[in-house]
Amino acid sequence: MSKPTVLYECEGRVARITLSRPHRLNAINEAMPGELRDAVKRANQDDDARVILLGGAGRAFCSGYDLKLYAEPRGPTPGSQAMPWDPMIDFSMMSENTACFMSLWRSHKPVVCKVHGHAVAGGSDIALCCDLIVMAEDAKIGYPPARVWGCPTTGMWVYRVGAERAKRMLLTGDLVNGREAFEMGLVSQVVPGDELDAAAEAICRRMAGIPRNQLMMQKLMINQAYENMGLASTQMIATLFDGMARHTPEGRRFKTRAEEVGFQQAVVERDRGDIE
Repeated sequence: MSKPTVLYECEGRVARITLSRPHRLNAINEAMPGELRDAVKRANQDDDARVILLGGAGRAFCSGYDLKLYAEPRGPTPGSQAMPWDPMIDFSMMSENTACFMSLWRSHKPVVCKVHGHAVAGGSDIALCCDLIVMAEDAKIGYPPARVWGCPTTGMWVYRVGAERAKRMLLTGDLVNGREAFEMGLVSQVVPGDELDAAAEAICRRMAGIPRNQLMMQKLMINQAYENMGLASTQMIATLFDGMARHTPEGRRFKTRAEEVGFQQAVVERDRGDIE
């Protein structure tokens, strides 16, 4: 059997969920979204848990989808069909992943995410589905595939920082550090890296002293305001656009380049604007 990509444990009133592909900087493979959803469900069914703490093993929170699996192999991959492509096949796959990430948002128990290293691309989607984010000063967050080969399927950027700041991030694909993320209102707390664990644990302990029903009522009330703004419609179009982005002429050229020189070099060329 393959090793789990997501680990679960509960200590006291805090359920700890850990992304666990540290050899790939916790990059997302086909198993991780479903295992994350299952861990969130387990935490919600765990009578001992009142708060969920989400983190990543090793040197990063999550480096996004594993492009060694999705971009580098020759020929079609789960995220890159042969042409002509069927957008509904792509939508079915990616909307399921989005629903798995959104299990964090829809969890009846609050979710605190601690970010170290990187939370980029699909990793930023996961982090932004959480209720609170505590981030290390030197960590980086952003959505570089906005330059070529992606659209954030959760659409959470605009709901967390508003239209102008979301555009600033998604029209550049830039990364920002923890301090910059805090200043733009993207994360609730930023601390030196060696204080990250303690800061995340402290906010979890603070919330864990509140009855489960109170926590659930407050979260549902706030989330419903965003649902009323059309969150589901935003996510549907974002997920469709994500599939389109991987099958545009530019998206196809990025995939071909990743096959030729490896995804890391293709990403370097993408991020400096070489793919036209």
